[in-house]
Amino acid sequence: MSELNDPRVFFAAERTLLAWNRTSLTLMAFGFVIERFGLFLHLLSPKQGMPVERGVSFWVGIAFILLGAYSAGTATAQYRKVLKTLKPIEIPDGYSANGGVIVNLLVAFLGLALVVYLFVAQ
Repeated sequence: MSELNDPRVFFAAERTLLAWNRTSLTLMAFGFVIERFGLFLHLLSPKQGMPVERGVSFWVGIAFILLGAYSAGTATAQYRKVLKTLKPIEIPDGYSANGGVIVNLLVAFLGLALVVYLFVAQ
């Protein structure tokens, strides 16, 4: 339980959540680029008639996307734990504490949807 009675504690926790959100988005974007790099290499190869194989870039890209989705989910769980320790006076009146949670959960869900799409698209 926090003893500061200061809303800055809440806002610091929210900033941390949103920083993790940016990190998870970056990991997912990097993973997508890595995954698509294998397709780019296939297009440049002289064996144009061959089917696209799931090489190392596919699996590394999927791993980065899943890591991003996991970090978004974990950050949300940590943020909710911190919110439970705060007193009502530390959360400003009328301020919704769930905006960042909803965005993070959507990012995690969309990351998982991207992984499913990448498996189906090939």
